[in-house]
Amino acid sequence: MAPGPAPGPPGHAAPDLATLTGVRSGKRSYYRAYVRSDERMQRAVRAMDSISRALVRTVEGPRGLLEEVARAAAAHLDASWTILALSDGHLRGARPRFLAVGPDGVVTDDDAGLAPLVRRELGAIRAGHATRSDDDGPWVRVPMTLEGRQIGSLVGLHGLDAAPEPGDLSVLRILANQAAVSLHTSEQYQAGVALHRRAQRLYDEATAQARDLEQRTQELRQAEQRLVLAHQRELIDTERHRIARELHDSVTQYVLSAGMAVEVARGEAEELGADGTTILERLGTAKQLSQDAVEQLRRAIYALHQSHRDTVSTLPELLHEVAEHHRPQLQVQVRVEGDVVPLTTDADHEIARAVGEALFNVATHARATRAVVRLRYRADELLAAVADDGHGDPVELSRLLRLERGRSADGRHRGLANIETRIVDLGGGIVFRRARLGGVRVEMRIPLPLTPTDRPGVISGLVGTPGDDRDDRSGDDTQEDPWPR
Repeated sequence: MAPGPAPGPPGHAAPDLATLTGVRSGKRSYYRAYVRSDERMQRAVRAMDSISRALVRTVEGPRGLLEEVARAAAAHLDASWTILALSDGHLRGARPRFLAVGPDGVVTDDDAGLAPLVRRELGAIRAGHATRSDDDGPWVRVPMTLEGRQIGSLVGLHGLDAAPEPGDLSVLRILANQAAVSLHTSEQYQAGVALHRRAQRLYDEATAQARDLEQRTQELRQAEQRLVLAHQRELIDTERHRIARELHDSVTQYVLSAGMAVEVARGEAEELGADGTTILERLGTAKQLSQDAVEQLRRAIYALHQSHRDTVSTLPELLHEVAEHHRPQLQVQVRVEGDVVPLTTDADHEIARAVGEALFNVATHARATRAVVRLRYRADELLAAVADDGHGDPVELSRLLRLERGRSADGRHRGLANIETRIVDLGGGIVFRRARLGGVRVEMRIPLPLTPTDRPGVISGLVGTPGDDRDDRSGDDTQEDPWPR
């Protein structure tokens, strides 16, 4: 029996050890129980503290938290071995599947270096066994649950002096369930990442397919354009051959007959002597013109019989062909400015014919040696100009055009009126100016985009021309006009 407390000062109660410590001093076992309880509480606090530090390290993923859980459980149980593992079939995408802490405190996820009894315990967890027999050592087993079902276990080979108390098991359950939540979150995150990668892959495949379809569509459109052009070229070549036959069989024969008649008249004029001098000069001029006409017809017939390239489809290419027909008599240059704007086939041919008529006038009447064909594209206008170094007069050509407008179909030459008619039908107009080369410049201006006319075209009446997908491209409107005004 312990001695009673020493008497204190009068009027004051003696200090009561049981009141101060909560442990009765009459039995020494109470104090030892207090010490053990305090130690367990301190271990639980340290375990919760380590878990709280691991929870805020989100960038490390679930492994950092799981390692802290395993170490905290090992420290709380004073365990030589601690295992945190998932059962097979649960959280298939979660990693790592297990962690083990050995006597040296090293965390491992490789079961090759585990002791045999630890491997047996790990096998039981993987197989889904909640408990094992107690004849293989002081194992402490706590289930790891998620949504009411066991998905694994937290086990430890403890080194405590006595069996763990319910408070110790509560701490272990908290650690195990925290690990279960972390692993589930990791699995969901990995599943989300996998879905994102799959969606990205599908998006990339869809984008690639869209590009491939766009490319194939473009190729199909080009093939369709080539087929239309080939059809047009076939029809045009047929018409060219027909016109060549007509020129050879009729017009050329008439011109040759006219030349022969002129030659006969020249013989009769020579018999008149001095009185027929004037008539003889005029007949000589007529003979020369007949010979020039026959030569022009022969070149035209030869050109019409030549096979043309299938790729001739734009106005610049047509103008190069027109210029090629006149190069035996003229030094012709073709210059193109700005971005080429696709026009309808009828418009291209009408402009090319107008330019060809202008070059014919230059070669026949202007006594020129050089001509320049300029094609300039702008946003709102197309300019086609023919300039020469001949002896023509812009004022005289304007007067002749006014006269040709009023003539009836009397068989006389209407070249200027034909040029104007072709351009006016396209919504434009022509004007004559003095050229820098010294001769005349015929300017043909057509507004862009073209407006459809009621007059059916020769080509569009034969085949359906690819329509109105014109580009709105234009040249530089700030470029200085190289032609003098």
